[in-house]
Formats: sequence, C-alpha cells, structure tokens
Amino acid sequence: MKVLANDGVSQSGINALEAAGYEVLTTTVAQEQLQNYINENDISVLLVRSATKVRKDIIDNCPNLKIIGRGGVGMDNIDVDYAREKGLHVINTPAASSHSVAELVFGHFYGLARFLHNSNRDMPLEGDTNFKALKKAYAKGIELKGKTLGVIGFGRIGQATAKIGIGAGMKVVAFDPFMEKANLELDFFDGQRLNFEIETISKEDVLKQADFISLHVPAQKEYVIDEAELNMMKDGVFIANAARGGVVNEFALVKAIESRKVAGAALDVFEKEPQPEIQLLMNASLSLTPHTGAATNEAQDRIGVELADQIINILG
Repeated sequence: MKVLANDGVSQSGINALEAAGYEVLTTTVAQEQLQNYINENDISVLLVRSATKVRKDIIDNCPNLKIIGRGGVGMDNIDVDYAREKGLHVINTPAASSHSVAELVFGHFYGLARFLHNSNRDMPLEGDTNFKALKKAYAKGIELKGKTLGVIGFGRIGQATAKIGIGAGMKVVAFDPFMEKANLELDFFDGQRLNFEIETISKEDVLKQADFISLHVPAQKEYVIDEAELNMMKDGVFIANAARGGVVNEFALVKAIESRKVAGAALDVFEKEPQPEIQLLMNASLSLTPHTGAATNEAQDRIGVELADQIINILG
C-alpha cells in the first residue's frame, strides 16, 4: 500500500511505515492536482499538516483512499465528519507537539519581557553607534517569576504550557469550558515528580488576574479575545496566540497595544496566513513566528512515529 505524505513526514515515521511494508511518497503535490495524483498512484493513506486541504472533492473522488492523517492537533483543514461518514479513518497526533508549542510560547514571553525581539533587530544596526541609548531603551524588562500565567484552553497544550509556567515560578490560572480541574505532573532530571492540581476558573477571572495570557483553543466562529476581553485585562498584560488564526481579533489587539493596555503580544498564527496583515509585521510590540509552534525535530519525530503506529494498527 502507498502512503502520500504531502506536507512531509519525519524520517522516523517513514522508517516505521517502510518496515511494515508500506511505500511512502513524499512528493509535494499542488492542491489542484492532488485528486488526480492520489488516483493515478493508487494512494491508500494521505498524510497532511496545515498546508494541504482535504475537502469533499477529494473524499468523494478518491475511492481507494482509506486514511487521512493530520500531523498535528487541529484538523480544520480536513472535512473530518464528512470523511468519517464516507467510511474513511481520520487520525491526528494531539499529544506529539504539546511541549514544542509550550516552549515556543515561553520563548516569546521571555523575549517580550526583556525586549529581545526589538534588541535583536536594533543591535546589528545601531549597536556600535548607539549602544548606551539602546541599553537605556531596553533596561526596563520584567521577570516572569512571581507573575500570574493565564491559560485559555486547558487541554494537552494548555497543560504543557502551564507546567513550564510552574517551573518558571509563576502562578497558574486556567479556563476551559469542558474541564473543572486537571492534575499536572512535573518530571525532573533526578527522577523527582511533583503534582499540581489546577482548578479552572471563569474566563473573565483569568483575564482579570493574569499578567501573561496564552491561548490554546481550536478554531472558532467568533473571536475568543476581542475588544471586550482586552478591556477586562490588566494594564500592561502580555498575550500569546500559538493556537489558530482568528482566535484573536488582530485589529483590536493592535489598538490595545497602541493604547498601552497590552504591553506586547506574540503571534505564531494569523487570520490571513500565509500573508499576515502588514500592520502586524511592522509592529514593534509584536513578537512573530511563521506558524512554527510544532516545528521541532523532536516533535516531528514523535508525530511521524505516532502516525505510523496508527496506520499500521488500522490497516495491519
């Protein structure tokens, strides 16, 4: 049987599939040519990440397709319910990239708190001519230790983010409409383990209490953070969205930054990917990455192996 990894897959995943007798193709096929390619090459399994869309046209017109796999968490680029109604298996890897996303969030938070995103732009340009002025400009950073981390959405990634926050000495408050509490187990290098039980509170209370807010929710019809929610927050709050574009009202966010309600924000995802609004790209108070939350070598290895294991279990 043939597997098409249209958006790529790790070598560890390829090795696991080939060892089980599958042929793995890693050709990147253009969206408009995908249907014909699947049929002409008798593809049984289609693996995608966020770039390729698997809609009704592919599901209806590729009769040999048995499995659609998403390397990652969100499956908004796949018509999941329709595919399952048609008898296809739809799989993903919800746990594989949790820690990678959480680490990226904290990379942004530390960078924002100490102006690293600005300093790294300015030092190559002015470091030899304007050193003292730059030092003065970026000398009012803050520490994360002792601050309150608010997590909106307390699933696997939200919990992984909370664990890093606890390790950094932060208080954690969390909101999740589907969860009353969660037990977080922190593992340390010497074998010690500590458990922290976090009871979720209302979204409004999280917004009011948090110094740093991280969003970990699926794509939704309405904004999770809009003007009303921004107004509830502390003055000088920091926000990170490494969930989905459209979760935060980007224009309201820029307005809140301009009024200094928000001290800084991090965006790994955007409403208009892959062409974010220019006012976001040029805003000095935004720390930006091109949707790389899950893009670590370790996470991609875990994703590849997890997909391979599921495929082998389903098809034998």
